[in-house]
Formats: sequence, C-alpha cells, structure tokens
Amino acid sequence: MKIPFTKLHGAKNDFLITPAAEVPITDLQELAIAICNRHTGIGADGWMILDDTDGRNTGGQNYDATLRLFNSDGSEPELSGNGTRCAALLLARNKSDRDSIRIRTGAGIKELRTITRNHDREFLFEMNMGNVVVVEDHAKVHGLDAVILDVGNPQCAIPVDDFDFDWRSDGAAIERDPRFPKRTNVSFLRQVDRHTIEVRFWERGAGETNSSGTGSTGAAMAAVARGIAESPVSVLTPAGPLQLRFEPEAWLTGPAEYVGEGYFHYGKIVP
Repeated sequence: MKIPFTKLHGAKNDFLITPAAEVPITDLQELAIAICNRHTGIGADGWMILDDTDGRNTGGQNYDATLRLFNSDGSEPELSGNGTRCAALLLARNKSDRDSIRIRTGAGIKELRTITRNHDREFLFEMNMGNVVVVEDHAKVHGLDAVILDVGNPQCAIPVDDFDFDWRSDGAAIERDPRFPKRTNVSFLRQVDRHTIEVRFWERGAGETNSSGTGSTGAAMAAVARGIAESPVSVLTPAGPLQLRFEPEAWLTGPAEYVGEGYFHYGKIVP
C-alpha cells in the first residue's frame, strides 16, 4: 500500500507527516518503525498523523487540527515542540490569513504564532509550551546530578561542565532508569552565560537528535531553576539556536522547514 508523506524538519529534528484520512491501517506502531527507518524507509526521528478537522466542528473546542506522534521506535509520546512546528507549517500554508494556529496534542492544545514565513517553505514560529513543572530540582539519576521536569512529557536535565564524556551512553541509561516507568527524555546542559546554554539531547524513543523543542524547554527551565540562567534563554543545539522565554508560561521560538513529499510503499510485495 502507498502511504503519502510530507517531510519537514524543525532545527534538523526531522518528521514525516501523513493526513489522518490517508492512513489505511491500525497497526500504527509497526508502520511508524518502517517509515522512519533510515535505511529501508524514508527516514525520520518521528512520524505524525495530522487530522485537520476543526475542533469547533467536533464539540466546540478551539483548535485547528489534531496531531498524533510516533517516535522512530514506534512509541507514542505526548508532545514534540519541533514536530508541532512542522505540522503548523502545513496548516499555516493553507491559512495565510491567520497569524496563529492551535493544534491539539497529547499534552493539550498548543498555540503557535507565525513570526516570519519564506515562500511557504520556511517558517519561524513562537509556540506556547505551557507551564513547565520542576518535579525535583536536585535529584540523583544514574549517579548524576539532575533536574526532573514535566514539559508535557518527562524530562531529565543534567548540568555539565563540558561534553567530553560518553553522554550518549549516559542518556540511554537514564532514559530507562527505574525511576521513569514510562522512560524519559534526557538533556545535558552547559552554561555559556546568564542568557545562554549549550545542550545535547537523548530523546526517548529516538536516541540522539540534533535538537529538541521540549528538551530545550526543559533544559532552559532547569538552568533557570538552578540559578545559572535567566529568561530569556538562548539554547545552543547542534542544529542551531532555539529561544525560550518564561512569563511564567514557556514560549519557544524556532524554525520549521519543508523538505519534500512522496509515497512510502508499505508491506511486502506479493508475486
């Protein structure tokens, strides 16, 4: 069967998006693993199903679309900041008269405001990430000093002096630490100055990623909670900077870019 997709990325955190009406099967986890495979599939950090049914037509809630996300390992997280911006790009292209888009996610309805747009291919969005909860500001996880947060999904932020250690192995171990029954996202953050941190990401269900919207939000709030940064915070990721401000809700500013589109041929070929 042919599964249509559009590929986009948010600061090199890449996603495939398929309209909900074009998903003909129910084994979504298996399909997510197949389509995200970088050798035998299209390749992405995650696959998303976008239902552009207006919420006002289905019970009166104020949202423009519903987004369902699967990681490359088939797991289904609550939220992706970078992924939600990618979905907002597709919606904003068809709503050129609108400055804001509201998307229902597993972590609630998120509002995104268009800052700039370039020929419907590159957008810069400001996204309301909601209230960030510091669950524990001084924790020990896998023997490391940590800040535990809820950003709509679980986050574990590790302050470090540098990245000259095997942080990937630590991230993989922390992701599955027993204190996180549903696993966790992991970020390693280094202070640059009072308004800047540098971060590396190990995402639940995807492993190392070039950037993370929710991870950047968690890392920035962890730095603020520890007193090593103050709002606004520029988060330096391997893919470039993302901007966070807290007032007190978190607002994340970052890019989304269209890559291409096509069909993924799913299933075995029968002679």
